[in-house]
Amino acid sequence: MGNAEAHLLAIMFIVPFLSVSFALFQYNRYPSKVFVGDSYTYFAGMAIAVTGVCGHFTKTLMLFFLPQLLNFFLSLPQLFGIVPCPRHRVPRLNPATGKLEPTYNFTLLNLALYIFGPLREDTLCHVLLAFQAFCCAVAFFIRYQVASYVYES
Repeated sequence: MGNAEAHLLAIMFIVPFLSVSFALFQYNRYPSKVFVGDSYTYFAGMAIAVTGVCGHFTKTLMLFFLPQLLNFFLSLPQLFGIVPCPRHRVPRLNPATGKLEPTYNFTLLNLALYIFGPLREDTLCHVLLAFQAFCCAVAFFIRYQVASYVYES
């Protein structure tokens, strides 16, 4: 299978996924009317992975997951039991201010709250989406500017 056919197959996987995701986003944006839970998370990961493998761009795909990889590496001390790991590692809501405050858990959410201070949920979401967009821009830069120095065409 050539690159054109592989990319066409990837598009055939990703367009329905993006359509469903956009429809879900309408109900899941702040204030959320639905909670997607693990089902959508696993489905999204599987859809993105299949698209990357079938489209022959797994290295590029890994670059898009930089925030998720950062979250994983931040979490390693708790995942390996070096630091106690509670069941829920999400930030704490302060009812008096209506803002999320960091807890002593090693996650990207808490890191953002340590850096920017207590934030409303929608503001924290915008900060993390901006970070994801920045990481995707860096991924494109690495893929199309730096990769030619490392990999043969």
